[in-house]
Amino acid sequence: MKNNRRNLYILVFVLFVVMLGYGIVIPILPFYIDTMGAGGTELGLLVASYAVMRLVFGPVWGSLSDRIGRKPVLLVGILGYAITMLWFGLASRLWMLFAARILSGVLSSATAPTTLAFISDSTGEKERGGGMGLMGAAAGIGTIAGPALGGLLADQALSTPFFIAAGLSGLALLLAALFLPESLPEENRSTTRREAMGSDKQTWILVIRSRLGLLFLLTFISTSGLMIFANVFGLYALERFSYGPKEVGMIMMVLGLVSTVAQGILAGPLTKRLGDSQVIKASLAASAVSLGLMVLANNYLTVLLTTALFGLTIALQTPSLISLTSRHATIPQGTAMGLSNSFISLGRIVGPVLGGLVFDLDIRYPYLLGSLIMGLGFLLSLVWIRPQEGAVNRGSNTTL
Repeated sequence: MKNNRRNLYILVFVLFVVMLGYGIVIPILPFYIDTMGAGGTELGLLVASYAVMRLVFGPVWGSLSDRIGRKPVLLVGILGYAITMLWFGLASRLWMLFAARILSGVLSSATAPTTLAFISDSTGEKERGGGMGLMGAAAGIGTIAGPALGGLLADQALSTPFFIAAGLSGLALLLAALFLPESLPEENRSTTRREAMGSDKQTWILVIRSRLGLLFLLTFISTSGLMIFANVFGLYALERFSYGPKEVGMIMMVLGLVSTVAQGILAGPLTKRLGDSQVIKASLAASAVSLGLMVLANNYLTVLLTTALFGLTIALQTPSLISLTSRHATIPQGTAMGLSNSFISLGRIVGPVLGGLVFDLDIRYPYLLGSLIMGLGFLLSLVWIRPQEGAVNRGSNTTL
């Protein structure tokens, strides 16, 4: 039990470091490319290139971990992340930024599905939601601390935050290499590439079209809604309320704190008591409401409260969706987590694009669109995800 807890903490630190680096990049990137004579178009392509690579390579790394084990794939991901952060800090040309960002998407996409598959290998169904919640909390802290740390360190030099992220990645690599055991026994590994990848293309299509595919769709909807909110919030706050970086930073910090508390403390007990299906339904409905309320918020306090409500609902969705996906996977766990991560990456591509397009039409439209998307997810969950009749254990009372 102590070893399992130690392993979980190592994985939490690994995911924190990766998401910290992701957060560090966000506020610095516009200034970084400006020093190289680039503008908005290049910035958009640079951000999209990272998400696209994660979308493409997430399932590849996940299925590879089903064949050769979780640990070697995880180590490759951490090492690649450290190298690309160092490369980013040393870049002096725009093509170097693109090369580093693309390579980062390729290699760092090995960390998320592998860490999630490690949790699935090492925990029972009752504890899985709590484990996923801790991982989500680590990601949330990293995402929020990253921009703050990046802004603070960038006062010295724009490249400094990237060197710090590279150093932390090196520490995570050392901890994982020395203390993290392999979680997938050889006898449980896929023996061929076809088996690891789900046998063939037709099998993949059948999985996507099955009820497991609905969970992937809900994951995409949840991520898209989050990215619609995050992508335009700064512009929305500036144009409607004339907020500056201080006000926006405080709101985003509250969003991160609420998400962290929800996933680290509330997710486990709620899923044990209510079941993953009920948590997913309630949080999707509440997300739709909170995004709609955003256009009605007319002062700092109401914006803060609405943002906190939205952060709470999103934070509860993620671990329950991942846990349910793991529980009902009809393909190897690494492949299932890789596919799930691909739909997260797809949401990170589609959400910002949709949010930006409708924002140019009317600053309220992104939140109304996000509310509609979350509402659609809620309706889908009512139809396709149902409680298991006659369940005795409420901690595992979900089925598809």
